[in-house]
Amino acid sequence: MQMRQRLLGFLNKVTGVRAKQHLHHHPEGLEGENLPRHIAFIMDGNGRWAKERGLSRSFGHAEGSRILKEIVKDCYNLHIRYVTVYAFSTENWARPKSEVDQLMKLLLDYLNNAEADLEGRKVRIRIIGSREGLSAEILAAIQQVQSSTAHNMDMDFIIAINYGGRQEILQAVQHISEDAKQGKIQGNISEEIFESYLYTGNTPAPDLLIRTSGEQRLSNFLLWQCAYTEFVFPTLLWPDFRQKHLHEALQKYSGRSRRFGGIDER
Repeated sequence: MQMRQRLLGFLNKVTGVRAKQHLHHHPEGLEGENLPRHIAFIMDGNGRWAKERGLSRSFGHAEGSRILKEIVKDCYNLHIRYVTVYAFSTENWARPKSEVDQLMKLLLDYLNNAEADLEGRKVRIRIIGSREGLSAEILAAIQQVQSSTAHNMDMDFIIAINYGGRQEILQAVQHISEDAKQGKIQGNISEEIFESYLYTGNTPAPDLLIRTSGEQRLSNFLLWQCAYTEFVFPTLLWPDFRQKHLHEALQKYSGRSRRFGGIDER
């Protein structure tokens, strides 16, 4: 045990990250070629989880935030290149003001502590969605965390805040139209050009989307990007989601044949 700790300490000094991350072994059947490159999460059920326990909805959201931190680390250890989460939708503004205020406070705390919570992992944090309506404090936190993690290239952690898929597509069409009128775009609009106008830019589309709570819909999340995404819908609520449930979803994904409209030749 002492030798192991010394080795971990030595590697930690040499690499500048926690050595245990690099001594991690993939669970059986979850090797690199079987894993998705990009996972998207709809973290559903925080409020219901709290209600079942006689707790406030804000407590449920806080617990959901804690679980997210652990799941992001699990994805990092599995060498998932992109993780995108649906943190706050454009429709969430319709919730009671007290709940919206609590969510915004939680988001601000999360952004302010995100880099420290990653404990040296080389994760680039990106925020997608409309900046309209967000407070100056949150805008400053977004700028800070994106700037301070911009050089990290092991994983992109993409947080959708004030995001709506329909709005994203509509905004892309408007910007393309404006650029076309100004002569910045000529000829036909390809999928690649269109995607460059989305919030996600040229980030690869999600291979797998996991939505907890048993609900089976996208709820205006990544509508363009999820055209050929595989879906897994665990019935448990997000605060109950653990590493083993992530592995179960990945096992389901690895057993599927992704044909993209073609024929499976196997």
